[in-house]
Amino acid sequence: MTISAKTGLPHWETVPADMPSAIKEIKAALRSRIAESGRTVPEVITEIEEFLAAEVADIKATKSRGEEVWPVIEYDDIENQTVSESALALLKRRGCAVIRGHFDHAEAEKWDADVVHYVDSNHFFDKYTGPADDFFSDLEMSKPEIYPIYWSSAQMEARQHPRMAKAQSFLNSQWRHESEGRTWFDPNRDSLYPDRIRRRPRGADSGGLGTHLDPGTLDLWMTEGYQQHFRHLFAGDFASYDPWDAGFRTEAAQYPGSTMCSAFRTFQGWTALSEMNNDQGVLHTVPIPKAMAYLMLRPLLDDVAEDDMCGVKLNRSFPANSTWHPILMEAVSCIPSVQPGDSVWWHCDMIHSVAPVTNQQGWGNVMYIPSAPWCNKNAEYAKSVLAAFLAGKSPSDFPAEDYEVDWPNRFTEADLNEIGRRGLGLED
Repeated sequence: MTISAKTGLPHWETVPADMPSAIKEIKAALRSRIAESGRTVPEVITEIEEFLAAEVADIKATKSRGEEVWPVIEYDDIENQTVSESALALLKRRGCAVIRGHFDHAEAEKWDADVVHYVDSNHFFDKYTGPADDFFSDLEMSKPEIYPIYWSSAQMEARQHPRMAKAQSFLNSQWRHESEGRTWFDPNRDSLYPDRIRRRPRGADSGGLGTHLDPGTLDLWMTEGYQQHFRHLFAGDFASYDPWDAGFRTEAAQYPGSTMCSAFRTFQGWTALSEMNNDQGVLHTVPIPKAMAYLMLRPLLDDVAEDDMCGVKLNRSFPANSTWHPILMEAVSCIPSVQPGDSVWWHCDMIHSVAPVTNQQGWGNVMYIPSAPWCNKNAEYAKSVLAAFLAGKSPSDFPAEDYEVDWPNRFTEADLNEIGRRGLGLED
């Protein structure tokens, strides 16, 4: 441990040898820092809770009127730069959106069929050994039907599609990519972060996935870059905290583990490959981007053990639950029903879950494709992504299952367009 010259806080750029002691030390330092503002931690928490109560009330009122909580934006409006000011304001307030008609319905269904052919032609299920990570082991429900496949033509075609690039640029533009005299990322270039696919069949029973978020774990409090990112919160200044300011987080150190995403994502996302009604085990979020303030400061209250961060642990997903965050659980809201070719997006710090379902009606198939703009962190990760792509291996953020190494019909370098080549760092 050293004291940062930039933040004045103790920080650990690698995992502390004695984590319980480190947690106690950083909590004491943060309480002292907030006290320097002339306010107490409970006073700051009360301010945050009052803000959250108003947002929760608005979400409940929206539902009671029979309206969608999630903003819905037509892709054509993104393409034509005709998204209304009210829609933009709601996107910033809710931190999530469905993009209708992002891809042609028939094209999405073709991708769905191509995925089936890809796994079947390579006898995937004869070799599949089951989930190889414990990312969700501490959550309340079961794992969804995730296939550890990354390099199918369907996935790569979608990642490097001009319509994907246009949507990602639009989403990135909701963030402040310049602040503190620095440029943190390029909003118009994506790093093609590779992720998996989900195929949940008709008639499936799924326990879903409990409420959680994915930006990191204990490194969010303990590393210098994240301390700079959350500088306003850690000074007790909730009003100045902007969840849309990328400042410092594109360079912040992260603790290794199967829960770590090595890239900076402005939005997590997936593209629908099948029709999904919103009562069939779909994504839910707590659509309040600024709720992250509560998650970061809640562990500082006296009802939390001194060596605990409300259950946040290394190598586990960041939990959000009724034990520590009951006010937030009141705001959990499902996506609208979607069609093949629609895409679904949520702020990278947003609490989300997947609802359980019994005897699912219809398929529940998606490709996970986020918005991960080009920045120092993503450029570095792109080097390992390129190596994995060329070898047909699993990306380094995921378990080394490497099912596709010998698959002859995976996507190749010769199939890349300019967007794909730039996203993998093959050209500027």
